[in-house]
Amino acid sequence: MPAADRTPHSASFEVGKSRQKVLTLNEQQVAHLLDPMELLIELEKGFGALARGEIQCPPRPQIQVPGKGFSLSMAAWQPGMQICVKIVNVFDGNLELGLPNHLAVINLFDSNTGAVSCVMDATHITAVRTAASAMLSHKLLSRPESRIATIVGAGVQAREHLRLLPLIRNFDEILISSLDSDHAEGLAKLHSKARAVTDLEESVRRSDVICLTTHSPAPVIQAEWVKPGTQLSSVGYHPPLGELPTELARTSRLFVETPDAFAPPPVGCAELAGIAPSRGTSLGEVVNDSTKGRRNDQEITVYKSMGNAMEDMIAANLAYRRALATGAGGEMDW
Repeated sequence: MPAADRTPHSASFEVGKSRQKVLTLNEQQVAHLLDPMELLIELEKGFGALARGEIQCPPRPQIQVPGKGFSLSMAAWQPGMQICVKIVNVFDGNLELGLPNHLAVINLFDSNTGAVSCVMDATHITAVRTAASAMLSHKLLSRPESRIATIVGAGVQAREHLRLLPLIRNFDEILISSLDSDHAEGLAKLHSKARAVTDLEESVRRSDVICLTTHSPAPVIQAEWVKPGTQLSSVGYHPPLGELPTELARTSRLFVETPDAFAPPPVGCAELAGIAPSRGTSLGEVVNDSTKGRRNDQEITVYKSMGNAMEDMIAANLAYRRALATGAGGEMDW
């Protein structure tokens, strides 16, 4: 371009970042802004786009704090979205301090300029997007006539699973089993079709859908309890073993978010160690081609979740857009 035709602009050494207003959203505001059904719909689209290679989602680095916990950085971007970067910290000792053991924050950035557009608490997002992705697996893979579900665990993920399960199937019973029976009883009071149970084996043997939601370092059920035709999801993370029996992962139809699930922890799942990535089918493949899902009414299908930044991006952008439309949230000078 001839020099005379160039648009004049300041030299880079003359340009500074002027003050701007950045949207802020706390945990309660994010929870209010996110509609669970809308999240399920958009996550289904997101998984399809992820499988088609339309979303950038690099591996997540980890910082380990010996004896305390770990910190993960998760980033994702899709055209039309704000760039999303989440930091999630998992510190198990927090429960003794009256804090959640998962704490997270998300920064959103304008994809045209890279300028920060929003800072939001991501503790609720981490919980609900994990449960919603598990619900998507049940929607895509469970038999339509499924009527009995069992939730193993009574923590945050169990609560979110109980909240979302009725959105994907018309269950007659939702059974809840936990090592702490009082917690199971309290959680069951949140839904009219839920009840706490003490015989986990009997519940699993009866169930069409099973949701493992624990932080257990060892399998919480036995593979032989799971009847033919069951759809099972597992969202817990606790190397070196984890909550999902490896036998189930090795012998059942296996579904994951991405092939990264087969990498060593913290990128991948401990329960999938030694299993060839070729054995896994991504949820996005099923979204894009339903013939890659359940093949008959007798096979056992298993979805093992590791968490993916695409899920955070979808949820955070939904909350951000709703906040802009409704005027929710606060502002800070930046």
